[in-house]
Amino acid sequence: MSHAFHKFWLKVTAVVVGSFGPVFFLGTMAATLEPARWTLDLLSWPLDGATTFASPDTRFLSALTGGFLAGWGVMIWCLSVWVYDHAPEAVRRTALAGILTWFCLDSAGSIASGNPSNALFNVLVLLVAVGPLWWPIREQATTGG
Repeated sequence: MSHAFHKFWLKVTAVVVGSFGPVFFLGTMAATLEPARWTLDLLSWPLDGATTFASPDTRFLSALTGGFLAGWGVMIWCLSVWVYDHAPEAVRRTALAGILTWFCLDSAGSIASGNPSNALFNVLVLLVAVGPLWWPIREQATTGG
């Protein structure tokens, strides 16, 4: 993978991660909670309407989740813009470490809480978020005389 493609893919990763932030932020208010409720219902398959955001604790947790995910997405985007050109391999490994940490804890917690279907959804998100970042950059050989 080239330097430019990795830099582009970091932005893809930022959007994948960060896009969940506003969805879960909307879950904090009764008038706008449906996208978050539907997303959580989907992730705890089957899509049966059993998931609700009736509890204030659920809405509070949705606020925390939304904030963390939006912030993490913005951080990945900023790393791609402000740091990547100076330390591409360190940024790549940092993003990869964060994504793999999320995957392990989120999937284990999903299984432990009785929602193993989310661990399967996580595999899809992992594959898209990591994409070509799994492999180090292949620098083009320079010829000189």
